[in-house]
Amino acid sequence: MPTSFLEIVELPDGSIVLRRAEDEGVLVTLDFSDDAKAFLQGQHVEIAKAMFNTGVQMAGRVSEGDFEREEEGPRVLH
Repeated sequence: MPTSFLEIVELPDGSIVLRRAEDEGVLVTLDFSDDAKAFLQGQHVEIAKAMFNTGVQMAGRVSEGDFEREEEGPRVLH
Protein backbone atom coordinates (compact mmCIF):
# COMPACT_ATOMS: atom_id res chain seq x y z
CA MET A 1 0.00 0.00 0.00
CA PRO A 2 1.48 3.37 -0.90
CA THR A 3 2.44 5.66 1.95
CA SER A 4 -0.18 8.30 2.62
CA PHE A 5 -1.59 10.22 5.55
CA LEU A 6 -4.35 8.43 7.39
CA GLU A 7 -7.18 10.00 9.34
CA ILE A 8 -9.67 8.74 11.87
CA VAL A 9 -13.18 10.11 11.37
CA GLU A 10 -16.41 9.63 13.28
CA LEU A 11 -19.20 9.49 10.70
CA PRO A 12 -22.71 10.88 11.27
CA ASP A 13 -24.02 7.32 11.82
CA GLY A 14 -21.60 6.87 14.75
CA SER A 15 -19.16 4.60 12.90
CA ILE A 16 -15.50 5.39 13.36
CA VAL A 17 -13.42 4.86 10.23
CA LEU A 18 -9.80 4.87 9.16
CA ARG A 19 -9.24 6.31 5.70
CA ARG A 20 -6.62 7.99 3.58
CA ALA A 21 -6.72 11.76 4.08
CA GLU A 22 -6.97 12.43 0.34
CA ASP A 23 -9.70 9.82 -0.27
CA GLU A 24 -13.23 9.24 1.00
CA GLY A 25 -12.77 5.45 0.68
CA VAL A 26 -12.86 3.65 4.01
CA LEU A 27 -10.03 1.25 4.92
CA VAL A 28 -11.40 0.02 8.28
CA THR A 29 -14.66 0.59 10.15
CA LEU A 30 -15.31 0.26 13.89
CA ASP A 31 -18.86 0.20 15.24
CA PHE A 32 -19.37 0.22 18.99
CA SER A 33 -22.71 -0.93 20.33
CA ASP A 34 -24.68 1.36 22.61
CA ASP A 35 -23.81 -0.97 25.50
CA ALA A 36 -20.09 -0.73 24.69
CA LYS A 37 -20.29 3.07 24.45
CA ALA A 38 -22.00 3.20 27.85
CA PHE A 39 -19.42 0.86 29.38
CA LEU A 40 -16.60 3.01 27.95
CA GLN A 41 -18.28 6.11 29.42
CA GLY A 42 -18.13 8.04 26.15
CA GLN A 43 -14.45 7.31 25.57
CA HIS A 44 -15.08 4.99 22.59
CA VAL A 45 -13.31 7.38 20.20
CA GLU A 46 -10.13 7.19 22.29
CA ILE A 47 -10.40 3.39 22.31
CA ALA A 48 -10.88 3.40 18.53
CA LYS A 49 -7.76 5.56 18.11
CA ALA A 50 -5.74 3.06 20.16
CA MET A 51 -7.14 0.13 18.16
CA PHE A 52 -6.33 1.79 14.83
CA ASN A 53 -2.84 2.74 16.05
CA THR A 54 -2.07 -0.86 16.99
CA GLY A 55 -3.49 -2.13 13.70
CA VAL A 56 -1.38 0.27 11.63
CA GLN A 57 1.74 -0.75 13.59
CA MET A 58 0.99 -4.44 12.96
CA ALA A 59 0.38 -3.76 9.26
CA GLY A 60 3.77 -2.06 9.11
CA ARG A 61 5.41 -5.11 10.69
CA VAL A 62 3.68 -7.42 8.20
CA SER A 63 4.71 -5.31 5.21
CA GLU A 64 8.33 -5.27 6.42
CA GLY A 65 8.34 -9.03 6.86
CA ASP A 66 8.75 -8.82 10.66
CA PHE A 67 5.62 -10.80 11.38
CA GLU A 68 5.23 -14.44 10.48
CA ARG A 69 2.17 -16.59 10.84
CA GLU A 70 3.24 -20.09 11.80
CA GLU A 71 -0.08 -21.88 11.61
CA GLU A 72 -2.15 -22.60 8.53
CA GLY A 73 -5.89 -22.91 8.45
CA PRO A 74 -8.55 -21.32 10.65
CA ARG A 75 -7.51 -19.35 13.71
CA VAL A 76 -9.38 -18.70 16.93
CA LEU A 77 -9.37 -14.99 17.70
CA HIS A 78 -9.76 -13.87 21.31
